[in-house]
Amino acid sequence: MKARITLIILLYFISFQFYSQELLPFVENYNKSNYQGDNQIWSVAQGNEGAMYFANNYYLLRYDGVKWEKYSLPNKTIIRSVMVDGDRIYTGSYKEFGYWFRKEGKMHYVSISKNKKVFDENNNEEIWKIFKFKNKVCFQSFNGIFLFDGKVISEKKFSFLVSYCFVVDNQLLVASVEKGVYKMTASGFEKIEGWNILENNVIHAIEKYQNKTYIFTKKNGVYVEEEGILSAWNNPLNAILKVANINVAKFIKNNKLIIGTANKGVYIFDLHSGSYKNINRNNILMNNSILSIGQDKENDLWLGLDNGIAHIEVNSPISIFYDNSGILGSVYSVASTPKGYLMASNHGVFKYENKQLSLIPNTQGQAWNISKINNKYLIGHNEGTFIYENGLFSKLSTINGGWNLVKSSLNNSYLQATYSGVIIYNDSNDLNQKVIIRGVMKPIKYVAQNRKNEIWAADNNRGLYRILYNDAYITTTVENVTQSSKISNDFGVKIFEFRNEILFLINNSWYTYNSITNQLEENELFNTNFKNVANIVSIDENHFLILQEGLLYHIYATDNKFIRNVIQEKYYKGKIINDNLKVFKNKDNYLLNLDDGFISLQLKYANKKRSNISIEAFVNDNLVNNKSKIAYDSELRVQVISGVFGAARPNLFYKINGSKEFIPVKEGLIVLNNLNSGSNTITIFTHDGLNYDTISNFQYIVAKPWYFSIWMILVYLIVIGGILYLYYKWNKMRYVQKLELRDEELKHQKEILEMELKAENELNIQEYEKHILELELQSKSSEVAGKSLSIAKQSEMIENIQGILDSETDFNKLKSEIKKAIKINAVNKHEWETFESNLNQIHNEFIINLFKKFPNLTSKDVKLCIYLKMNLSSKEIAPMMNISFRGVELHRYRLRKKLSLTQEENLSKFLLTI
Repeated sequence: MKARITLIILLYFISFQFYSQELLPFVENYNKSNYQGDNQIWSVAQGNEGAMYFANNYYLLRYDGVKWEKYSLPNKTIIRSVMVDGDRIYTGSYKEFGYWFRKEGKMHYVSISKNKKVFDENNNEEIWKIFKFKNKVCFQSFNGIFLFDGKVISEKKFSFLVSYCFVVDNQLLVASVEKGVYKMTASGFEKIEGWNILENNVIHAIEKYQNKTYIFTKKNGVYVEEEGILSAWNNPLNAILKVANINVAKFIKNNKLIIGTANKGVYIFDLHSGSYKNINRNNILMNNSILSIGQDKENDLWLGLDNGIAHIEVNSPISIFYDNSGILGSVYSVASTPKGYLMASNHGVFKYENKQLSLIPNTQGQAWNISKINNKYLIGHNEGTFIYENGLFSKLSTINGGWNLVKSSLNNSYLQATYSGVIIYNDSNDLNQKVIIRGVMKPIKYVAQNRKNEIWAADNNRGLYRILYNDAYITTTVENVTQSSKISNDFGVKIFEFRNEILFLINNSWYTYNSITNQLEENELFNTNFKNVANIVSIDENHFLILQEGLLYHIYATDNKFIRNVIQEKYYKGKIINDNLKVFKNKDNYLLNLDDGFISLQLKYANKKRSNISIEAFVNDNLVNNKSKIAYDSELRVQVISGVFGAARPNLFYKINGSKEFIPVKEGLIVLNNLNSGSNTITIFTHDGLNYDTISNFQYIVAKPWYFSIWMILVYLIVIGGILYLYYKWNKMRYVQKLELRDEELKHQKEILEMELKAENELNIQEYEKHILELELQSKSSEVAGKSLSIAKQSEMIENIQGILDSETDFNKLKSEIKKAIKINAVNKHEWETFESNLNQIHNEFIINLFKKFPNLTSKDVKLCIYLKMNLSSKEIAPMMNISFRGVELHRYRLRKKLSLTQEENLSKFLLTI
């Protein structure tokens, strides 16, 4: 069921032709949130200084292109009318009229009628219209006219009910509601004969144009008087106006008639062609009730609406195709046709002909690009490529996604970038004769060619490729040039052809390809002029469009100079489709796609007249005059006012204190914070496309910060003096404390010294006793050594005698006696015990450390270690241990093993380290 309903809606969507307004002048709408006022705008006028003034119920509104201001009358009554004469802004209200003047950045009111008793107390009169007649300012109510010559007020009473008064051919015409039209004479009011047809009509405008007088009635349309004959206006529009209810009408420059209605918006009628355009709520206006019409110096319109204000640039070279219904969707490409326009959008392909917008059948979906080849329109679409010719629509290719189509620089062939590679159309007369480059299956966004069998292609995501192919259109080489040139950030590469040279925009820098080095090289000309460009699109060989820092610039190239004109942001703000900027040249105009339609701009702009700008600077809504001083922490708001609101608005830039960079003046406002103290100068420049010309200066002096003022400096001196005094007192107190501390410290030092001396004495006594003990120890050690040597000598003597006796066997008696002597002189057991005890006492620490490291040693091993530590030889040790020399050597060998010593390690030196 849901699918069926969807199908029905889709068929309805395809077959139904949607009404849409044709190409319209640009319209700016201002609502209550902008001007912070009331609903109805009863009257509009432009001041001599360029600001626009509006009668807005209880407020007088002022708009200078930068800031809205609103003012109330002293008696808070409704303001119905406004008129400018010189520097005075006249307004009329309930039982009140007067004028305003500007001083110190604000409007001030002077009442003319106050205390003059000009109004009848019994009548509730309001001044609905103000105009000049014979050098007098006329304030018109529905009961009469008050004429003011600058000093005296005179009154002309009406004896009939009127709508409005009009000045035509130096005559003052008064339109009554029931009795027709009168003219004012010296004696009163005289009815105009022959205009009886206007009786019982509410007349809202009488205008003379080319010897014809046009009378605009509220409900019966327009009447025209020519050569004394009054008749209904013979124009089809007149029937529409009778239903629409005319509120106001005005002839303007370029043979245009503007008619504001009560319920159909405004009609702009071209008197030459007889055509008209209707601007209403269906296309761009906020509401359909037009209460007043005003013009500015550019002859553009300002409409006072029942709720809001509209600025219509009827004389601008810029026109816009709006689609507020959402049916069209976002337009990705547009092209003009003999009967209207073709538009490729995300909803499909639309045509606009005979003021009717319709979806071309079977084209639903994303359409990307429209290019014109001869009289044929090639349309790249998500579902393939379509061709439109002589009102007929057909499918040319089933290859998805025709993003872009470009002409080859070599011949008349065309190259198309698609989702899956590149297609070449070699014959522009027979587009069916197409060739697919085989071997390339990438999604290609941009493509270009200036050499045979070579194509440059930019991937939709990242990478730039040089594709070489043979005559059979088979790819032989695909080279990633950004990769081989070591460019890491190669996302979103764009290809741009300029004067038969292919340039590449990669990561905000411009490159060209050097065929000798096979590398990308930076292009000096474009990098100097178009660094950090977000997008670029060609119009023709000498014109192109760039998008830089959110602003569009139209570039005209002459030689190596580039004349740039900024396109005011208000025409496309928030409507550009990023990375899908398309331009179609249409005679002297070019069409640019937007996300709700498209815009038509002139290829050649007329030279903008030098503007006489004025500068108003404010701090907290208080006017700051030139060379005035402002507080240090102020926010300075500088308004650069040109008095021009439309396409001729100058391109303004500024510098502060001669800085290097030219900064754009956006929306006429310069906001400065964090101001540096001292004298500063803001210089305003205008840009003609090539040069910056100085047009104004504004100087201001920023006061020193409050903490550098004279009073603060005095405070600082007092504080510093107080600090110095306190520092002096503190130092003095510290000095006294220091003396006391020094005395206390000396006392403590004396006590510490006494304690140290006492401790030192005790230490000396201990050292002395230690020294005595060491001497005793040395004495005992010497004694032990002496005894050891004595024992050794005795043992040696005994051994020698024993040997003699053994050898002398013949002397038995002698042998017996000597043996007795040896026995008598032999070392007794007590002497050996004493010797060993003294030896152990001397080497007690050594023995303890030895046992800690080598607990498996025997007492005999320890004794040998002591003798070796005493540096005794094996020969000397043998008798002391009562073993042979060979026995000592064997014991040494076993000891080395127990101590785990290698052959290279000395045993005696090792024992000395323990």
